Amino acid sequence: MKSARNTGLFQTIPKDLTTLKATLDRAQAAGLKVVITPLSLPGMRWSQNNGDRFDDRLWQDKEFWAQSAAFWRDLADALKDHPAVAGYNLINEPAPEKLGGLAEHADSVKMHDWYKKQVGSARDLPALYTTIINAIREVDPLTPIMVDAGWYGAADAFTYWPAPLADTRVLYSFHMYEPYAATSSPNLKRAKPYTYPGIVPFGIGKEKWDKKRVDTYLQQPLNWAKQHAIPTNRLAAGEFGCVRKLPGCHQYLEDVLTALDAAQVHWAFYSFREDSWDGMDYELGKEKVPWPYWKAIDDNRPDPIKRHATPEFEPISKRLGNNQ
Repeated sequence: MKSARNTGLFQTIPKDLTTLKATLDRAQAAGLKVVITPLSLPGMRWSQNNGDRFDDRLWQDKEFWAQSAAFWRDLADALKDHPAVAGYNLINEPAPEKLGGLAEHADSVKMHDWYKKQVGSARDLPALYTTIINAIREVDPLTPIMVDAGWYGAADAFTYWPAPLADTRVLYSFHMYEPYAATSSPNLKRAKPYTYPGIVPFGIGKEKWDKKRVDTYLQQPLNWAKQHAIPTNRLAAGEFGCVRKLPGCHQYLEDVLTALDAAQVHWAFYSFREDSWDGMDYELGKEKVPWPYWKAIDDNRPDPIKRHATPEFEPISKRLGNNQ
């Protein structure tokens, strides 16, 4: 199945589409709803499938915008009537700023100044989203659409957006792994890992990260939404988490969830019974997984490790109630 407006540089692979639809069928049978979220677009290949190299082509050449819009038009046309589909998230963790001259977690003045220079260019993320949304709406006027903030979905990266997108069926998504220097798996390899709460590198310096700092950081997308009269029910923390062996992971998850619940925004944690990486599978606690876990991955068999209640998972499980 090729796109009718295909440039010739991408095509829909029927076998892959069949696999996707079969997965959606299983989700529907299990009573689950799914947000379709690609890790790659034409011109933006996911680094883990690209030799760990960041692919910046989408942010340099609008030809890839046209291909991305055609990709999404085809995908929406194929999936719009599937009952398991709850929404489309246009791309996971875009980062047009990364090689575009804007430092991660720059202050608001620098963010605004940077964006003024990018308006109309290939690094104009809101304009890319508008291009893709218009293509989707040609075939699917109803399915809700989610858009991630820039700089890998950072909660402070909506700051430079001058306005919300025109489509009223859009939700604005951010991810929360800050301070990344502490919450990510490389931290555990340090001679002395950063802890939470604690002093952690962030932006151009170091800061004390605790409940108060989590609250102030997560207030930024709320402030942006309020400024533009966007209801909080159109905000979503599309991902959040910390490596489960982090000293203080339980407290970090509790602090993040307390802030999100107080704001009454949607949230989804990463990750629930991950099938290829144990780092943020909180039901495993802080212990190393045994060899059968990895052997099952190698053999393409179901994960054999029984999950159980753990302090790490408790902040999440108590909020899930009887829905686990």
